[in-house]
Amino acid sequence: MHIVAALFAVVLIAGAPRYGYHRDELYFLAAGRHLSWGYPDQPPFTPLVAKAMAAIDPDSLLLLRLPAALAATLVVVCAGLMARELGGGRAAQALAAAAVASAAFVMGVGHMLSTAVFDLAAWSVVTLVVLRLIREIGGPEQSANVEPPRRVARWLSGPRWWLVIGVVVGVGLQNKLLLIFPVLALLVSLLVFGPRKLFATRFFPMAIGTAVLIWLPYLVWQAGNGWPQWEMGRAIAGGSSGTSDTPIMFVLLQFGLMGPLLVPLWAFGLWRLARDVRYRAFAVAYGLLFVVSVATGGKAYYLGGMYPILLAAGAVPVAAWLGHRRTRWAAVGFVVAVNTIGSAVLFLPVLPVSMLKDTPVLTVNYDAGETIGWPEFTRQVGQARARLGPDVAILTANYGEAGAIERYGAPYDLPKPHSGHNSYWWWGPPSDAATEVLTVGLDRDYLTRFCTDLQPAGEIDNGLGIDNDEQGEPLFVCRNPRAPWSELWPHAKHLG
Repeated sequence: MHIVAALFAVVLIAGAPRYGYHRDELYFLAAGRHLSWGYPDQPPFTPLVAKAMAAIDPDSLLLLRLPAALAATLVVVCAGLMARELGGGRAAQALAAAAVASAAFVMGVGHMLSTAVFDLAAWSVVTLVVLRLIREIGGPEQSANVEPPRRVARWLSGPRWWLVIGVVVGVGLQNKLLLIFPVLALLVSLLVFGPRKLFATRFFPMAIGTAVLIWLPYLVWQAGNGWPQWEMGRAIAGGSSGTSDTPIMFVLLQFGLMGPLLVPLWAFGLWRLARDVRYRAFAVAYGLLFVVSVATGGKAYYLGGMYPILLAAGAVPVAAWLGHRRTRWAAVGFVVAVNTIGSAVLFLPVLPVSMLKDTPVLTVNYDAGETIGWPEFTRQVGQARARLGPDVAILTANYGEAGAIERYGAPYDLPKPHSGHNSYWWWGPPSDAATEVLTVGLDRDYLTRFCTDLQPAGEIDNGLGIDNDEQGEPLFVCRNPRAPWSELWPHAKHLG
């Protein structure tokens, strides 16, 4: 298990500097420069991590992505430990860890800084600790096949594990609101299907209080700003995100999140959990999350946190069946290796950038295209502005464009950009004295509500033939605003 985790970490760290920043990473860096207890689209944890990494070296993409690689590696370790809690020996633990390490979703989120990777790590820890709770206080018969933990302090045993859950959930909710859904789904499932004795302790309400206390500053910020996170959630449910899915695609993508070759293993794990009264709550929680996600327009990866426990549950009996038969282990190892290679090619920066347009990578992995071309994008914006006056402001369509200009704009003397997208709207409009604004990615029909004089200033071309969100986007010079920008700014706000 530990060898698998170490190899996984090495692969992620080796690939971290390739291609370039993802639009979200550029946004996190910008949010870190405007550090706050909350943002309209997220809590402060990931921007804080981005700020900390940038404080060490603002130009290192490797350093920025290092926390993500470590968080994803923690998920791999947790998967192996889940197999141990479920009664598996070293072989089962290694199989569970290898399966999770080979998963497309885990590789993808581990490659770059995002709220998703920390959300996955937090939920994996919670799942592992709940398994420990079930083993330690869910009934004496459940510890028969599990080696007792070593070097665990006395205070951190039995119901006191609830305090760990409270801290992890509280920190997780300071990273991403999404964590509340699997937490509630599992709690409801445990209350209905048991073991209910887990809740017969004062440490359970203490855990709730701890989580709420850690989460509280973000809630206060949201309340003070009109709860923009709800508007953001409705926008995503309506399909505003580049990774939004239709209900049919949501279902189909579940077979690809971990890699198609792992479907039999996690499906077997789901079946095994559903049949075991001690762990049935996990299977029910998966079903509840599946239904809620489809009904509310959730993204496919919203279920991603449940698959490590399913793979671990499947790995235990499979490893027992394999026994010491080398031929069987070779066959299983071959399947995991093929899954690993396929996931790596699609979700890690393995191929040269020049080859991407001729491969299915960009079709399968939307995020790959969003890590390419930002320096060239900024250079073209800089060239367009150089043809204008030195007082021309910049207005972009989205936070990725604005973040790229902040990151790469200094050599072109580009000013701080503005955007109506998410947090950038909160950070303010162009100066009321700005009579000329260079707009990026905004179409003519939209801009007519702000300016009376619009002149084309070119369009973005990454020069690689890669059809990402910025390719072919227009540049306009917006003159003679219809009102001061401070008055127009409420109409520029958009969340998504």
